[in-house]
Amino acid sequence: MAQASANNSAKTNQQLSDIQQAINQQKQSLSNTNIKISDLEQQLKTDDLAIGKIAKNLSNTTSELTATENKLAELSTEKKQLELAKKQQEEILAKQLRAAYSTGHHDYIKLLLNQEKPSNVQRTITHYQYLNTARIKEIEAFKSTITQLNDVTQQYQQQAEQLTQLTQTQSQQKQILELSKIKQKQTLKALNQKALTEQQKLAKLEREESALVSLLKRMTADAAKAKQAENLVGLSKLKRKLSWPVKGRINHSFGSSKQGYLKWKGVFLSAPIGREVKTIHNGTVLFSDWLKGYGLVTVVDHGDGYMSLYGHNQALLKSVGDRVEAGEPIALVGQSGGQANSGLYFEIRHTGIAVNPKLWCK
Repeated sequence: MAQASANNSAKTNQQLSDIQQAINQQKQSLSNTNIKISDLEQQLKTDDLAIGKIAKNLSNTTSELTATENKLAELSTEKKQLELAKKQQEEILAKQLRAAYSTGHHDYIKLLLNQEKPSNVQRTITHYQYLNTARIKEIEAFKSTITQLNDVTQQYQQQAEQLTQLTQTQSQQKQILELSKIKQKQTLKALNQKALTEQQKLAKLEREESALVSLLKRMTADAAKAKQAENLVGLSKLKRKLSWPVKGRINHSFGSSKQGYLKWKGVFLSAPIGREVKTIHNGTVLFSDWLKGYGLVTVVDHGDGYMSLYGHNQALLKSVGDRVEAGEPIALVGQSGGQANSGLYFEIRHTGIAVNPKLWCK
């Protein structure tokens, strides 16, 4: 009997040991998984920032390219006008010279000596002075036109060379951007393969949302200290008067279910990568950086406790401290922060509390 009891006790202890070992292994496995997820999230941040930088450079290059093309068109028109003026002036000078030669005015001394009446001498001199003045005026205008034409031609050549360089730069930037996107997709794929339970997903979203709220509170306090909101009157009188920051379909509405008990604090607007994101109203940029769960984010302070947030961007076009006007491009649509589909995450907050953007935007 005692032997049986001892055997049962030993068996129970062994089972407990096995269970404890299994728990420890599970904990270790979970710890390893969390480390790998953390590493992949850090890699995703690196990928997003790299894409953001090259996308911003590409946007700037494209703007320069457009400006150069417009300048070339202006110079081309000016060049044609100057060439036409040159041709007309050449014809006028040619007519004057032919007229002078045909009337014998080319021999000034001979004309003076051939005058029979002294009164004619003065008239001849006056006539010659008039002709010479007119001719000198045309010559000076012709010289000025030639100078302008040479300057415009030189500018045209310089702009044409710049256009070629910008086109090459743009092509290189596009290639680098595509390679960066491939790298980003590989990181995102590896991250998605790390299966998380519903509870783990909820905990992850809770941490990300908590980090965002803390960030906004800190920025609000910093803005108040720095008095950055001076001359900004907020959004209270602008309900249903503002334009959406980007044209797109609302995939997730304010207040709809996100995960578990969590609700969407803003809206997700589906839009193609690269489309311009515009600020809803004038304000000051408080934040322009990468944030876990939200990707590349810009936050604008509109005064009186109002802020707008723009997340999952491909590139950020403004820096902290920049003043922006309503409708001014501040970012480019993307899918940073691990977002599966391209679009913009958009929030409006008042004194730190998220409010429905539909009440302000139409």
